[in-house]
Amino acid sequence: MLQTIGAIRAEVAKAVSGKADVTDLMLMAMLASGHVLLEDVPGVGKTTTALAFSRALGLEFKRVQFTPDVVPSDVTGFSMYEQGSGFRFVPGAAMCNLLLADEINRTSSKTQSALLEVMEERQVTVDGVTRALPDPFIVIATQNPVGSAGTQQLPESQLDRFMVRLSMGYPSRAAQVELLRGRQGANPLDSVHQVVDSSGLVKMRAHVDGIFVADAVLGYATDLTEATRNDERIELGVSPRGALALVRMAKARALFSGREWVEPTDVYDVLVCTCAHRLLLSPRARLDGATQAQVLLSLAARVAPPTLS
Repeated sequence: MLQTIGAIRAEVAKAVSGKADVTDLMLMAMLASGHVLLEDVPGVGKTTTALAFSRALGLEFKRVQFTPDVVPSDVTGFSMYEQGSGFRFVPGAAMCNLLLADEINRTSSKTQSALLEVMEERQVTVDGVTRALPDPFIVIATQNPVGSAGTQQLPESQLDRFMVRLSMGYPSRAAQVELLRGRQGANPLDSVHQVVDSSGLVKMRAHVDGIFVADAVLGYATDLTEATRNDERIELGVSPRGALALVRMAKARALFSGREWVEPTDVYDVLVCTCAHRLLLSPRARLDGATQAQVLLSLAARVAPPTLS
């Protein structure tokens, strides 16, 4: 399993230089059956990263460039009447293994809401008929920072559907030189080869599900999330869905470390990327300039991790 993970990481690295920390967390989220939100300025490689994963994992890939005129049926599909044969279903962009929802916070709230059932239930409902999506199904959404022209805040209910929120950030000098060198000839994406297929990814997910989590570690995850619900700086804490995501991500983190059990450090290592975006800070905390990550880490410092025998 570690050999397969290493091969996937190596293939993605061919197209995305100097961002192993981010791509590792993305792969962990995919192995934990979650969706990924990439928040950053344009042009730092968010779309390239999604394409690299689709090729390395052998997944059917579709992309929606979200703009104000994108409607829910573009995502879910619609029924079309054909003379002589009646209505037929025209699949939307969600009928794939890996959906890139590009600049998700530039479209209308109605279209964003269409993704809720898709992301949570892995199904679409059109004209009263429910259709299951392919397995696996992953959403990698990108959004520009709030305040950029034409953007709007994602609702808390939708943010809660993303297992992790990550930021690519600008590359280091060495990484950008490598990027420029690689783009002098062929597109680096063309050199990314398939490592597994969709059924292989499903098997890897089943392996992650089987990672052992001791009750003490489950208690640690519970204490961390409950701390967010009892702090005056936070109006909305981590939900039970967020606690489940934290444990699943910790399992994937343990697998990356070559273990079949979860340590408290696995939970702590994925805490910010899994839980920070689920917090709604109070107006006073925002006025004081506090960030979700800062508040979360300050709470985590008060929660003692268990000692496993």
